[in-house]
Amino acid sequence: MRFILFSSLLFFVAVLQAKDQRPNFVFLLSDDQALRTMGCYGAPGVQTPNLDRLGADGMIFDAHYDTTAICMASRANVMTGMFEYKTGCNFEHGAMVQTKWAQSYPMLLRKAGYKTGFAGKFGFVVAGKPATKGKLPEMDFDKWGGGPGQTSFVTAKNVSMKAYAKKWPHATLSYGAFAQDFIRDMAKDAKQGKAPFCLSISFKAPHRPVDPDPKFDHVYAGKKFPKPENYGRAAGKHFSKQSTMGRQYERFGSWNYNKDYDGVMAKYHQQIYAIDVAVGMIRDALNAHGVADNTVIIYTSDNGFLCGSHGYGSKVLPYEEASRVPLLMFDPRHANSGKRLRCSSLTGNVDFAPTMLELAGLPIPKNMDGRSLVKLYNNPKAETHQSLPLINVWGTKAAHSFAVVTKDWKYIHWPYAEGNLKATDELYHLNKDRSELHNVINDSDAKEALKAMRQTYDAAVAQWKKETVPYHGYSKYGKIFDRKIKWADKREAFLGRKK
Repeated sequence: MRFILFSSLLFFVAVLQAKDQRPNFVFLLSDDQALRTMGCYGAPGVQTPNLDRLGADGMIFDAHYDTTAICMASRANVMTGMFEYKTGCNFEHGAMVQTKWAQSYPMLLRKAGYKTGFAGKFGFVVAGKPATKGKLPEMDFDKWGGGPGQTSFVTAKNVSMKAYAKKWPHATLSYGAFAQDFIRDMAKDAKQGKAPFCLSISFKAPHRPVDPDPKFDHVYAGKKFPKPENYGRAAGKHFSKQSTMGRQYERFGSWNYNKDYDGVMAKYHQQIYAIDVAVGMIRDALNAHGVADNTVIIYTSDNGFLCGSHGYGSKVLPYEEASRVPLLMFDPRHANSGKRLRCSSLTGNVDFAPTMLELAGLPIPKNMDGRSLVKLYNNPKAETHQSLPLINVWGTKAAHSFAVVTKDWKYIHWPYAEGNLKATDELYHLNKDRSELHNVINDSDAKEALKAMRQTYDAAVAQWKKETVPYHGYSKYGKIFDRKIKWADKREAFLGRKK
């Protein structure tokens, strides 16, 4: 009996003394960054050496989508691993409810012993119950440098970052400095196996208003930027009329893409250059404090940016430039790192939470829609998602849409049929036409693909109906996006008035 008790005691002591070997995480999120902005994604003449190095050290994902291409909803997707209709969180809809936030990756990792930090644009607030005002979850992090709303490019105007204002007056590099301090403060415990860390940085750049750090004015001075093949209004004539109803259409002109493309793109890329410098600062800190070898880095954007493609500006719409974004992942412990591998499998912004949870050895909640990227990092030719939804229920109602994308195809349904508009479908063969220059909805060669994509779409609508939150106006969209229901039968639900 004494031997058994003594053995049990030794085992208990060994467990207490065992080092925590779980990886640290650095999750980096840019704001409004198009795919075609980095050297590793084939952008001509751009300078992104640190991001390109991160891609070379890790893995580059070529078919990564934000399932909602607007900042508030996308950030909720990222944190919770759930689609928008399950987070119930977006502009014009409502805050994230506490029960949803409790299942986010920062909360679950912290509960499991991780030290957590956040800096930058948080993007949403957390409320106790639906349809009530919320607040930033500042107390749910060990170190906080986040801000409300859109935050500011002027560091001094970001209350939680004022300590960095003197040395780093522009916000982008201030977040790099915040990260360096956080890594310094957490590295000792992480190296000793006492507590790993998870740092999330959400850059405001390259979001408008256009306010690049002046110290980098020289980087793209006088630079000419080749236009993509789908640039301009002529390349968007086949798009639905509904897509022209949102502000994305007029911003092609109001944001001067049509008059000063090179000048607009120079400032846009200058803001991304500053992010690249900040990423270099962060990686330097990981190396300097001896935690680089056990820190997984993920870099992506909350949505893309149309940048004049098809004659549109801004984001939100389900087209490639707005919804498909960069994704770089680097796990220094993995045998596939450093091999310059790329993955063409379909991935989404709901995948980050389950990825970090799996790497941390934690169970993935069943409510999460995402799939861990670990399987793809192990084998970049593997697949997780067969399809993903692309959601827009924000802004002008006429431009609301629901789409499904696979690795090879995209199907978009525009339900709005008021006035002279009719419900419209679009189909793109992405494997052959990534620039979406040809809507093949009526092509005889695409009949089988259309049938299959409509089945995929109908299944996604059925999932919406089954799993949507019952608040913040999401339930009605199960009916609105049902392509088999006539406009007259769903008009009142959509517009809130009878004909």
